[in-house]
Amino acid sequence: MLEDLKLRVMNTAKKAQREGMCKHRSGNFSMRDAETGLVVITPTGVDREELVVPDMVVMDLDANVVENQTGLRPTSESLMHLKIYQTRPDVVAVAHTHSQFATTFAILEKPIPAVVYELCNLNCKKARIPVAPYGRPGTPELAESVVEPVLEADTFLLQGHGSVAVDEGSVEEAYLKNCYIEELAELYYHALTANGGQEPKTFPVEELQKWEYPKEIKFPNAK
Repeated sequence: MLEDLKLRVMNTAKKAQREGMCKHRSGNFSMRDAETGLVVITPTGVDREELVVPDMVVMDLDANVVENQTGLRPTSESLMHLKIYQTRPDVVAVAHTHSQFATTFAILEKPIPAVVYELCNLNCKKARIPVAPYGRPGTPELAESVVEPVLEADTFLLQGHGSVAVDEGSVEEAYLKNCYIEELAELYYHALTANGGQEPKTFPVEELQKWEYPKEIKFPNAK
């Protein structure tokens, strides 16, 4: 069932571990099938390098496990993933990582402002990466905590926990957004350090909304 989605979710999880975005079995990933509404999600407590496609778990939006071929349980943070899909029907993928710089700001409960223009690619309505209030991992409280931030942006921090990114197209793109979060967090950290703790200049919402592909580029031979 949903073998292609299982492969993609598994490969993304393995890539996150190889790239240091999810150490020591932390983090989790999922993708929703647009046709059935079912969600493929990573299992709990397994070294990603040992994962195989049948280990991926299939759930419905009511938290019922529809398929777990190897008997593994879905990640304990499944409720958070499902709440995101329920809150944002446009979203088809969720990536949750524990990268170092992003988690540092999550610990500080400090939103990451638009210190570089690239934040415009993350659908941040308030020109920042917001922070979800604390909810104990694996609880309905954590799931409820993400409702407001996921309506504000495609990327957000979990207080004292890590970061989350969502995407309307694929789990690969959701994970890429998490990588952007980490890069932005690192840049912000260095800017604060170099500036003696003073806030750097940031881009306002209005400026972030003005980007468009340059109309001066022409394709005279296009068919």
